[in-house]
Amino acid sequence: MNPDTVVITDCDLPGTACEDTVTAAGLSVVRGAARSEDAVIDLVRDAAAAGATPSALVVQWAPLTARVLDEIEGVRFISRMGIGYDMVDVAAATERGIAVANTPTYCIEEVASHTVAMVLGLSRGLVGYDRAVRSGVWAATAPRPMAARLSATTVSVIGYGRIGSLVARSCAALGYRVLVHDPFVPDVDVAAAGYLPVSREQAIAEADVLSLHAPLSEATRHLLDASSIATMKPGAVVVNTCRGPLIDEEALADALEGGHLGAAALDVFSHEPLPADSRLRTLDQVLLSPHAAWFSPEAMADLPVHTAQNAIEFLAGRPVGSIVNPDYARALAR
Repeated sequence: MNPDTVVITDCDLPGTACEDTVTAAGLSVVRGAARSEDAVIDLVRDAAAAGATPSALVVQWAPLTARVLDEIEGVRFISRMGIGYDMVDVAAATERGIAVANTPTYCIEEVASHTVAMVLGLSRGLVGYDRAVRSGVWAATAPRPMAARLSATTVSVIGYGRIGSLVARSCAALGYRVLVHDPFVPDVDVAAAGYLPVSREQAIAEADVLSLHAPLSEATRHLLDASSIATMKPGAVVVNTCRGPLIDEEALADALEGGHLGAAALDVFSHEPLPADSRLRTLDQVLLSPHAAWFSPEAMADLPVHTAQNAIEFLAGRPVGSIVNPDYARALAR
């Protein structure tokens, strides 16, 4: 009997840590570079035709749609190489009895610290000061960049999960007033931590600094659009280290160019790499990083191992704590 096979649909990390972890557990592994629906289907089918038994997928960016899931027989588990899992149709996987797990703990410190660095950088105007000095301008009290007193500055955190809660705690420790919105966290828990629980609308409207940490879903796509941006304070700033499509980037660029918003710091974008013709590249008050908030040598070493271990544990019949669709088992019971 062939051992279970873990198919790595795509992975742009260097090295072979994911494969090595799988094979060390006695399973076989097939690694591909599939970034389209058809490529994923072909990869899994080719593995099966070669005598493998594809039972689990490791996915980084490949789209795992309902169509793909219908075409890859035998797959029982999907392990996402990362925290977000919007490239997987989780509802379709649940209907088909396929468990989906992510790797939610591998870069919490990194993303939170990157976020706080961006918040501080904008609050103290570091990017603008640096550019001014390099251009020959020596003016500590110029209207731009903003240089705020932290205790007089409100940071709104939308999304109070592992990363958002650490950002809130860090900002509060620095002296910011912190508001929190998360529809899945009881207000009493937020208040017990020392923050003010608010509605999404209030979080956006009262923010001097708005920091996004919500998962991407149909309910959160473009949660910051032209209408919600219009409710923000003049001069407010936006930080996004979560998912690019949470923001309507054209509306954001309009608000920055028009002067309604003061600045933005962005690590994630609707299309990555950020297109060369994006207006965000041309705006001096925008701080950009290349989807790098997750990165540290330690995080990069942990991610592929953690992702592979999810698949190993599941195929061995052991519990996987990061399964995001526990209802998948109901489909198997039908």
